[in-house]
Formats: sequence, structure tokens, C-alpha cells
Amino acid sequence: MATFVPSKHQFNMPDITFQITEDGSHTLYVPAMDEHYHSVHGAIQESRFVFLQAGLEACNVAEPSIFEVGFGTGLNAFLTAIEATEKQRIIRYTAVELYPLNNEQVAQLNYTKKLDNSELFADIHAAKWNEWQEILTNFQLKKIEADFSHMKLDENEYDIIFFDAFAPNKQEDLWQQQIFDNLFRSLKTEGIFVTYCAKGVVRRMLQASGFLVERLPGPPGKHEMLRGRKPVL
Repeated sequence: MATFVPSKHQFNMPDITFQITEDGSHTLYVPAMDEHYHSVHGAIQESRFVFLQAGLEACNVAEPSIFEVGFGTGLNAFLTAIEATEKQRIIRYTAVELYPLNNEQVAQLNYTKKLDNSELFADIHAAKWNEWQEILTNFQLKKIEADFSHMKLDENEYDIIFFDAFAPNKQEDLWQQQIFDNLFRSLKTEGIFVTYCAKGVVRRMLQASGFLVERLPGPPGKHEMLRGRKPVL
């Protein structure tokens, strides 16, 4: 998956390889962790299913504010910007990433061959870090280069959270109770949290933070995923 925060696993980010997933789109593979950024059953397919369908499309807010844990390849942001254009929806999108890909790596990704919009994808990656950028008239982006495990978010800031960190057994620093407590506080009332992960321990931590948690059918190759909502108190 996306954000990498080194703890027990240490490697250089250039030590990655490109792989074609079953829907023809790229994912990145990190040999040192034996981990992929996306599902091998389809990177674009997974992102659409987990984050757009279960997250963005389930949110009734007219102009949602989104926070992504794990900018990674920029795929979730790219798909969200396309959705903003197609549905004429104004979206403010914040993403955190400790180790951004370099220009050479970004240039190798084949998402624009599958989705067109090569200029949009380039603009997302060319946007300056740590400041708001207007990518489209209805899509504003702020990419934050930081270690999310040490960030404290403002309260009641976001309508949707895309949680796209590496798997819990690969990136345990980001799957801790204090992380989910932080994210819960940052959501507005009735805000939505989505992740591809469906582990029972994650579900219980989300519930302990205050989320109302649903198990949903997962994308192809995965039985279930999780969605949480911040209830009206």
C-alpha cells in the first residue's frame, strides 16, 4: 500500500519494482517488505472499490474534505480528481506521505494509459508539497511530506478518510489505537473512514475510538473491507 514509515523494516525507496496487476494497471512491489502498494488483483479496481465507491460515493456532503493516509502513487487522488470533474463536485484533498516517489518512478506508472487524463496526473504529481494547490477549479490538493505516526490532526476537519497504509503486519506503527483516535477526532460528525483491511483487531480499535463499524464485501481477491462512521453524539 501507500505510506511507508520505516520501523523494523529499513530499505531505500528506489528499491522497488513495477508489476502489472490483473486489471492491467501498475502496482509497486517492495522486495524488502515483500509487500505491494495495491492489490495484485487490480490496482485501479481496488482503489475505485474501496475508496471511491465505499468512501466518496457514500458521503452526502456536497463539497467534501478528504484526508488520505498514504499518497503513494497518487492513484487515489487521481481517481478522486476524475470523479470531481465527472460529477461536478468540489473536493479538498489532503494526503500525507513520508517517502514520495521520484519523477522517474512516477513517469513509469501506466495509469494514464488506462484512464487518460495524463495532464491531470502530471499536475497532481508536480504540485508543490506542504501547501494548497488548485489542480482543477473543483479539486484542491495539499500533499504533506511527513511521518503520519507523529502528526496530530485538527478536530472536525474532514468528511472522509482514506486509510491506505501498508498492511498491519508490514507497517505496524500506523495500525495503533492512538492513530485511530487521532483520525476519529479529525472527522466531522457522520464522517466516513474506509480501509481495505478487515482484520478483527483493526475493527475493534476503530470501535474503541468511537466509530460505528461495518464489514463490507471487499474488492476482487479480498473477502471483506471495513468502513467506519463517526456517529452523532
